[in-house]
Amino acid sequence: MPRSTTGPEQGAQGLREGLTGCTLWQMSTLNLDDFSDLIERPDGGVRRDAEERRERLAVPPGALGRLDELAEWLAAAQGRVPVKPIERPRVVLFAADHGIAAEGVSARAASTGHELVRAALDGVSPVAILAGRLGATIRIVDAGLDCDPGLLPADVVAHRIRRGSGRIDVEDALTAEEAEAAVRLGMRIADEEADSGTDLVVLGDLSVGGTTVAATLVAALCGTDASVVTGRGGLPIDDLAWMRKCAAIRDALRRARPVLGDQVALLAAVGGADVAAITGFLLQCAVRRTPVILDGVVSAACGLVAQRAAFRAPDWWLAGQASGEPGQAKALDRMALNPVLDHGVTVGEGTGALLALPLVQAAAALAAELPERAVEEPTE
Repeated sequence: MPRSTTGPEQGAQGLREGLTGCTLWQMSTLNLDDFSDLIERPDGGVRRDAEERRERLAVPPGALGRLDELAEWLAAAQGRVPVKPIERPRVVLFAADHGIAAEGVSARAASTGHELVRAALDGVSPVAILAGRLGATIRIVDAGLDCDPGLLPADVVAHRIRRGSGRIDVEDALTAEEAEAAVRLGMRIADEEADSGTDLVVLGDLSVGGTTVAATLVAALCGTDASVVTGRGGLPIDDLAWMRKCAAIRDALRRARPVLGDQVALLAAVGGADVAAITGFLLQCAVRRTPVILDGVVSAACGLVAQRAAFRAPDWWLAGQASGEPGQAKALDRMALNPVLDHGVTVGEGTGALLALPLVQAAAALAAELPERAVEEPTE
């Protein structure tokens, strides 16, 4: 059943234009609360149709486990039964350096995010190797790396908001204007992906110090202490670095709590250019009805900020994996997202989310191609 040309996607577009006269990312003043009116849930009627069709398939109900749930989620997101196979998956990675890394909270040296980007571009990082095998293309967006732009290709650095970010324990990560620009950047990238035909996004980050920023956002939004959300990071840190990380998050929380009522102000105070961009990206993907697989604690924290603006937005996302970061677990629980995988993958960079892609593809293929049971003719 194809999606109606007068369905929710067009309704959201019409409402968006009615409210603003243009897309939100072109507005002179950005209020993330406007997304609450723009984002609708995936089509519940289509999901029920997908469930009914599943009951008629030759393979008994329940025999495919969670694959049935994934197929029904995807069918609702696409607005069609049977579900369409994933044909144009895209890995989108936002890159930045965080000033807090200079305080020894990361196993990586501060301002080395460009090395992660270079490894992905050269095809030698886990996410790049897997993407090639799984038929997914990669897009890297430099939102705030602290390096000479000449070190990376022009198309990667073209959107940079600023060079690095402030130390969130003692100063704002971004100015209000930079935070707004970063959110709009993410929204533009989401529109570009939707317009180009991307039918599923695998979302990740390439950052140094990002898990400290993410843990601060989760603690602030969930009302918890620093020690509850502080993990060891993608490249595990030792006990002394963990204590420094806890102290940094504790101090950053004192700066975050007074601005909890304003998402853009919160992202400016204790976020970063990549975090703000991912938040805007997630919200606009939900507006454009583009399903997204989240990776680790950074994308989960951004999702939590986005959920605060638009409570329906998480219905468009899957949690690809459990990374082992306590902040991620806290955020996913708040958003009622159950990770697809739990394999102990801590490398980050979108790798864990990408590992979930074959399962989503398998779920779609089975739901679309399995035959229905033969209907027995009644006997006289």
